[in-house]
Amino acid sequence: MFLSLQVSRAVVSQLQSRCYSAAAPIMTIKEARNILLKMVGTSTDYGPNSMPKVSRVRKSQDELADRGMQDGYWEAIIPLETDLAVRERYITFQKGIRFGRIMEDLDTLAGCICYTHYSDPDIDPEEKSPVGIVTALVDRIELHNYVVSPYHDIKMTGHMAWVGTSSMEVTMNLEQEIHSTWQKILNARFIMVARDPVTNRAAVVNRLVPKGPEEEALFRKGEASKLLRQEEARKMLLKTPPSNDEILIVHDLFLQTIDTKGGTFKVRIKPPGSVWMEKTLLKNMIMCHPEQRNVHYKIFGGFLMRQAMEVAWTNAAMYSCKRPVLKVVDDIVFKKPVEIGSLLLLSSQVVYTHKSLMQVKVHAEVLDVDTGVRETTNDFHFTFDSQDENLPRVIPKSYAEFMLYLDGKRHFES
Repeated sequence: MFLSLQVSRAVVSQLQSRCYSAAAPIMTIKEARNILLKMVGTSTDYGPNSMPKVSRVRKSQDELADRGMQDGYWEAIIPLETDLAVRERYITFQKGIRFGRIMEDLDTLAGCICYTHYSDPDIDPEEKSPVGIVTALVDRIELHNYVVSPYHDIKMTGHMAWVGTSSMEVTMNLEQEIHSTWQKILNARFIMVARDPVTNRAAVVNRLVPKGPEEEALFRKGEASKLLRQEEARKMLLKTPPSNDEILIVHDLFLQTIDTKGGTFKVRIKPPGSVWMEKTLLKNMIMCHPEQRNVHYKIFGGFLMRQAMEVAWTNAAMYSCKRPVLKVVDDIVFKKPVEIGSLLLLSSQVVYTHKSLMQVKVHAEVLDVDTGVRETTNDFHFTFDSQDENLPRVIPKSYAEFMLYLDGKRHFES
């Protein structure tokens, strides 16, 4: 999306002061996940998933109390400095950070925030939540120009920024303290939706009532983001043809692959300093075991994001012959849940390049081994920096590849 993710530090400071004592220790992300399991009523042991028999969700938001941004504010620590076992899971062989693990934690924290926001006066807080909340979309993750250390704790903060009828936008920030200075790592925006676990239909959630001009500005930004997502959905290349400017781009690229001396459209040549897009395809297959389940007994969305990010990074590294740096994660759409026992197929491709930057798309689908039917579950869009200004251009050859090129260009320019 085009809107900035920068969250006013004044709002975050206000929420911190309302919700936490300065002397109180911050929970770890593992403790946060255990709290999430308790709120959802999920066992830590894999066994039969007991579904409720009778729906307990409300019919209208009027039946639920209004909530403020501070009601859903959370902090959590990734204890890299003190917990060696945790550090082992996050560190790379280059002594950097596995951002795929960070994406898993963001998904967990977003769930905690949403379940905390939901409040029904007739439901005991110790009981299982009457609604199920799932990730619908990762609208944007932007990384700052900061090299993350695996030897210092990472602080995660987040709160509700906007709420519709059943959908919620969660804004999160990550920071790391080095030499008494907090460095920004990233900003993220997740869209979560509430569903009735009995009927699987949308469930209403508490309204969000902003307090003060700072919170009102954040809420308006969330509303604008929703409208922008709807507008972008209407312009999808699967629904509408390219714009006139995009058609000219396609025609110009096509002419660059034609030998004009031959006088034919059939003979295609690769321009100097370029790579055919068809040569950039990299695939992976993953068996989905119970170990990767979420609180709803589906495959954890954070796990899917980590796997997609790592295959995209590998593809970008093979293309550039460098170790690329992740810059932006854009528009991860969760189209359908991935069931335990599925075969998950990930197909990554470099679809657009600009100077040192690469746009990589990962298409995820599940295969039913009994029927042979494939269904799309996710599309992922990543921007990597190869830090090499002489990066080869990627050139499409078929019409389908030209559409991938334009789609990648749109995500890149957003």
